[in-house]
Amino acid sequence: MRAIKSFVMRAGRMTECQQRGIDLGWPQFGLELADGARDFDAVFGRQAPRTFEIGFGMGHSTLDMAAAAPEQDFIGVEVHKPGVGALLNGVMTQNLSNIRVYSCDALEVLRQCVADASLDRVLLYFPDPWHKARHHKRRIVQPAFAELVRQKLKVGGVLHMATDWEAYAEHMLEVMNVAPGYRNQAADGRCVERPAERPVTKFERRGERLGHGVWDLKFERVD
Repeated sequence: MRAIKSFVMRAGRMTECQQRGIDLGWPQFGLELADGARDFDAVFGRQAPRTFEIGFGMGHSTLDMAAAAPEQDFIGVEVHKPGVGALLNGVMTQNLSNIRVYSCDALEVLRQCVADASLDRVLLYFPDPWHKARHHKRRIVQPAFAELVRQKLKVGGVLHMATDWEAYAEHMLEVMNVAPGYRNQAADGRCVERPAERPVTKFERRGERLGHGVWDLKFERVD
């Protein structure tokens, strides 16, 4: 049976800058799923705290985080080519060396390319909420997702999720609060305040002006 995907492949025009990112940036910063398990110390040329971001969109937050924390390494995964091109163009423009990029299904990268207990953080910012009830099965946050991420996080590593759909935040809490091997870092067992390390996006600022909420959840691997 084909696995249910949490994303839909969209056709999108590439701008000149995005195409430049693909043409010039991919050979240096792109990684291939087909290459299988990777030694990321060798990929980055150092040992450093490592963050894995699922679905980085157009890459703005990824660039901000990597620029603010040059002592950390970031592995970003995105299926949509314009976003991949935009991030790679930004990496070159800002002369960053601590980002590597996959353009495929992030769950397959976790399964095939990332060693167990090797990640310090996994980020899932504003995933598709699939708000219609008949589409809830497409939501990426499910028990199998929680277990896969737990395997890849170091003990003490953190899964950080953010959503602007309250119903999806409730769904995340339902899944994660019963997932084995995790501790909710929120004092009340629900959501945390927006951590300083998560950049505020233009989309988020617009939502705040319109009175929309954003919910951040942090779950730490404890065993």
